[in-house]
Amino acid sequence: MGFKCGIVGLPNVGKSTLFNALTASKNAEAANFPFCTIDPNIGVVDVIDERLDLLSNLSKSKKKIYTNITFVDIAGLVKGASKGEGLGNKFLSHIREVDAIIHLVRCFESDKITHVNSEINPSNDLETIKTEIVLSDIDLIQKKLEKGKKKLLNEKEIEILEKKLEQLNQNKDATIDNEDENKLLSTTGLLSIKPKIIVCNVDELSLTKGNKYTEKIKSIYPNEKIVNICADIEDQIMGLSKNEKEAFMKEIGLNKTGLNQLIKQGYDLLKLDTFFTSGPEESRAWTVKKNTLAPKAASVIHTDFEKNFIRAEAVSCEDFIKFGSAEKCKENGKLRIEGKDYIVKDGDVLYFRVNP
Repeated sequence: MGFKCGIVGLPNVGKSTLFNALTASKNAEAANFPFCTIDPNIGVVDVIDERLDLLSNLSKSKKKIYTNITFVDIAGLVKGASKGEGLGNKFLSHIREVDAIIHLVRCFESDKITHVNSEINPSNDLETIKTEIVLSDIDLIQKKLEKGKKKLLNEKEIEILEKKLEQLNQNKDATIDNEDENKLLSTTGLLSIKPKIIVCNVDELSLTKGNKYTEKIKSIYPNEKIVNICADIEDQIMGLSKNEKEAFMKEIGLNKTGLNQLIKQGYDLLKLDTFFTSGPEESRAWTVKKNTLAPKAASVIHTDFEKNFIRAEAVSCEDFIKFGSAEKCKENGKLRIEGKDYIVKDGDVLYFRVNP
């Protein structure tokens, strides 16, 4: 599995420019008027991992396959979207399909690009988005509770939904506080429970140190993951060769591209790990949730592997690279035999043994 991030925000904050930069494409039209993106643009990006590069070289693999991340450029949201304003429900339905939400806010000034609210105020922009999402969730829960009156929900489910409705009516995001809530809410289509990253679209001068807008965002949202990106710079970077990219980033004092920052934050946010398989035919990266048991990890490769699982032969990526192969790791006592209760660790190189 990879993961899917939806880029959302008010019109003209730079969503399509950022999408084009992250996906190194020109698929999303970037224009100086609202709703130039009507249907969502979708781009799948390889998650470049130097560990996989080294494994592939050591195994002399014929193929090298990275895991990936999907970015969805969703049309600009406006006040009243939950009631059908702008693209309304169509916009909200597109958000329901993603694993995490990138809230893009404009934190730069420009006379050339109009702002939908005529002033640059990213905290207000975020509040507008949050309010529309909360209103949409309130409407969704109220409709589900109507079904409860018709005996389509049990008492426990009604209790959970009423608790979440109370949170939302206080203009708070709905939260998942226990396994019962997770089981019910993860299938309801609620938007406010989705993990979020706030991305501040800044100008080049504010890229490394931020500005008054980004500082205000940090003060209002101290517990949120926040990333500063200059969408225009990202667009330039993605058009360069590897050597040109490194020289340009060094010149402007940028350690990581916006894509790399978002991938790292996204993996942390969604609690994801990467394990590897490596051999002469193929070296490949696979993404799983943290604390995934070995049989469940095996099912990512093939669904039959979970029920036919016998054992996993595991080597840490560091040991594989140090000794040069799984065989050499075995000779040096670094290969482990793990059973069904083994929790896969980030960076494991795994060989699954299954019944035919």
